[in-house]
Parts: sequence; structure tokens; C-alpha cells
Amino acid sequence: MNIDFTYQNPTTIHFGKSALDNLSSELANYGDTIMLAYGKGAIKKNGLYDQVISILKENGKSIVELCGIMANPTYEKVMEGAKLVRENNVDLILAVGGGSVIDCAKAISASAYCEGDAWTRYWVNFEPVDNKIVSVASILTLAGTGSEMNGGSVITNNDVKLKMGRVFSSEMNPKFSILNPEYTFTLPKYQMVSGIFDMMSHLMEAYFSGEDDVTSDYLIEGLLRSVINSARIAVQNPNDYEARSNLMWSSTLAMNPIMGLSKTQDWEVHMIEHQLGAYTDCAHGMGLAAISLPYYRYIYKFGLDKFVRFAKQVWAVDETGKTKEEVALAGIDAMESFMKECSIVTNIKELGATEEILPLIANSTVLLGGYKVLTADEILEILKIACAAG
Repeated sequence: MNIDFTYQNPTTIHFGKSALDNLSSELANYGDTIMLAYGKGAIKKNGLYDQVISILKENGKSIVELCGIMANPTYEKVMEGAKLVRENNVDLILAVGGGSVIDCAKAISASAYCEGDAWTRYWVNFEPVDNKIVSVASILTLAGTGSEMNGGSVITNNDVKLKMGRVFSSEMNPKFSILNPEYTFTLPKYQMVSGIFDMMSHLMEAYFSGEDDVTSDYLIEGLLRSVINSARIAVQNPNDYEARSNLMWSSTLAMNPIMGLSKTQDWEVHMIEHQLGAYTDCAHGMGLAAISLPYYRYIYKFGLDKFVRFAKQVWAVDETGKTKEEVALAGIDAMESFMKECSIVTNIKELGATEEILPLIANSTVLLGGYKVLTADEILEILKIACAAG
């Protein structure tokens, strides 16, 4: 562990079938006005909305609703929520949904009392938040982003075609998060497997960096094996509680963000996907999946030993009679086979990408990289491969 770090995570997690029973005691810590933030109505169909509303009313809370938060939350939606917070003097933002809803809630918290343009200050210039913030809490219904236990917030500004992620300080973490794996049972398979690759990508972007012996890498390998095993079970039986609970907790651990401690990390796949999402509004996990295969095949030689380790420790590739390059590529091939087994998208055309927008995506991608920092031209080449994938 060669890189110094300070780690703090103030989020309280209530996990399991009885997790919602803790909401009343948590609400006692906050004022009278609660903003209930949620998506496009799934929680009304599965009955969770009625349960939450009932608990809020039993505790004497006034409820302000912000509904219709989209899969890729927009800055326009953030501003709508920020206005409601100010007008109603909201004491707590309770986000009920997946990572997009929770990301939007954090963005609203940071932006509601911001002086000046919050987008420019907090997502472009990455200034520290120096204004009043509103406490955020979450009830999770989709495993994937880990937003329930971190300070991250990814927002799309449609006016400038930019999708930007910001990891705020831990004071922006949800104060508490309620995680009942049963809430994920009714998700469509597409959303479930998209979330599965999202959590895998979080782990891999931390993993594929550095050459030192870091405890975090051993943790990541174990979590990846757990995700792969539970994903296969959940795809066959979406109501398998053990598999869904393992996936939900793995997602939280993948991005809380303990797995990246003392590591340099490589978030280029996310940077490319953010711009793919800005232009196509695609499911985040699916975009990550379709980009990851050509990206890792492009850079593996620059971090060869780590890709060999990935193949052996995560995918159990037999190295007998193979060169290092062959072992590394066999690991990526094994990941591709797993993705296809789970019906995870491997072609960005399926996500709405066209040849015409590929240069726009490449030229607007933030260049970070890890083992190799790519140019915009190299990213364009990767996108072309992702567009032609079989």
C-alpha cells in the first residue's frame, strides 16, 4: 500500500428483508419536511411508494415530491429539485430508486443553495461545496452504481452535451441507506444485468492500474468472482434472494470507495461511456460493457502482468502452454463470453450510437487513462471497434 490515504464513510446501512423497519427511527433525526425523490413510477407499481408514504405520514412529516427522475439525470431536473428544496425549506431528501435517483438527490443537495451556476462550479471546475447542503438518504431498488454509500453524482447537461461525474466529500454521502434485495426482484432483466456490469466496471477500473502488491486488488478479485457467480444464478432465477443480496452488497462495496484505496486507478471506460450516454441516453452499465472489451484489448499490453493476473484469478484461465499475451486475451475473451451469457450488450450500435456521432464522443471525452493515456484518435478507433462488434 504505497499511496497514503484518509478514509471516512459516514453512511449507515440497513440491509435485509426488514431494513425498511429502520426508517422511522432514522426520520426522528431530521426536520418536518421531507423531499421524496423517485423515478418514473416503478415504486408505485411494486407498492414501495405506498409503504414509504405511510411511514412518512406516521412520523408527522410534510412531503414534497420530485418524481420523473430519468436514468441519466439531467441538470435541468437537478434545478427543478433545487427550486423545490428552497421553496419548501426541505430538511431531508429521501431518494427511492437506483443510482440515478440517488445521484440526482446529491446534486440537488449541493446545488439548492449554491451561489452562481452549480454546473460550472461543481461539475466543470470541481470546486468544493461551500454552501448549505441538505441531508440525503436512500432506499435502494437497483444494484449497480454504489451511490447509496458514496459521494458520487453523475449528471448530464443536455445544453452542452456533457455527462460529468463528481465525487463530493463524504459529507455528501447518504446519511443512511436502506437496502432490501427483494426490492430488486421486479426489475427487468435488462436493468438487472446492466447494473451487474456497472459494478464489475467499478471494480475493474480500480484494478487495472499499478504494478505494486495492494490489498485492494485481492479484495477486488474476490468481489468479481462473487458477482460473476451470483449473476449467473440471478439470470436464471431473478428471485433467488441469496444471489440478489450478494449482488446488492457487492455493488455497495465496489464503489464505497474502499476498493480503490492506495491505487492510481483508470476511469477511462467511464469517461468514454459518459459521453456515449450524453449523445445516446443509453443505460450506463450497457455502455460500459460495450466499451470495455475493445478498450481492454487495446491497452492490455501496457499492463500485461495485471491482465494475466485478472485472467487467472478472476476467470480461472489455465496458463499451461500459453504466452502471457495469450493468457491475458483469454481472460478478456472469458469476460466477453460471460457478458453474452447474461445478455449484456457488446455493441454500441444497439445503444443508439451511429458512425456520425463517434468523433463527437471521442473529441469530448475527458482523457484520463491508466496504463496508457489515449488520444482522442485512439478513443475514436476503440469506438469504431465497439460499433462493429459482433
